Amino acid sequence: MPESREPSGRARGNRQALLQAALTCTERWRWPVVPGAVSVERPGEACPAAVHCSCGAEQCPVPAAHPHEVPLLAATTEARMVRWWWQRHSPQAPVLVATGRRVAAVSLPAAAGARLLGYLDAVRVVPGPVLAGPTRWSLLVAPYGYPELAELLAEQERGLLPGGGAGQVPSSVRYHGPGGYLVLPPSRVGLGAGAAGVRWVRRPVVLPSGGVRLPAVGTLLEALVAAGSAVPDGSRLAY
Repeated sequence: MPESREPSGRARGNRQALLQAALTCTERWRWPVVPGAVSVERPGEACPAAVHCSCGAEQCPVPAAHPHEVPLLAATTEARMVRWWWQRHSPQAPVLVATGRRVAAVSLPAAAGARLLGYLDAVRVVPGPVLAGPTRWSLLVAPYGYPELAELLAEQERGLLPGGGAGQVPSSVRYHGPGGYLVLPPSRVGLGAGAAGVRWVRRPVVLPSGGVRLPAVGTLLEALVAAGSAVPDGSRLAY
């Protein structure tokens, strides 16, 4: 996978941080990871060189923030594979966790993220890990199946309108279950000078037996739907 050029000292620090994050994810949290696409320069197209997503798509909806050469199904918790990926194969790649097997998530626009956490704290509902990207916040939850999620959403819709009439769950709330993925810190997403970092708002809490404490999606869904109803949906997939 071709990669953008950086000063050697900065590049080494970034690569070490990404490798350590991937190993922490697999060894302590037991989440399967896979490297994502990266920003690349195409010399000769412009001066300075144009920056693109390494997938080659001219209008990539999530540039440098999706699986690239390695299929999502290859996500693993095997430390030797993780070391090979981030030491030799694609050391600048963002760290992607595959959702559905060990962890899942729900996300909403960033404008509603802080408000939602404040509400959950006020009603003493303890969330699990929370990620902040440039445009969206993600609340990590225990794995769920889409049939289970559909039942929970139908229950939410039955009480959305006054008098108990059926409403519609806002499209600004999105679901990261089987077959999905999330970008983890300290990855950066986007292209060139416009790239932005992903950060933890609430870090994972490791259980004594290993793994991470993750709430059930049903315990957060009502608050998520309410928060998502207050903000418009984004025009891009974003992060």
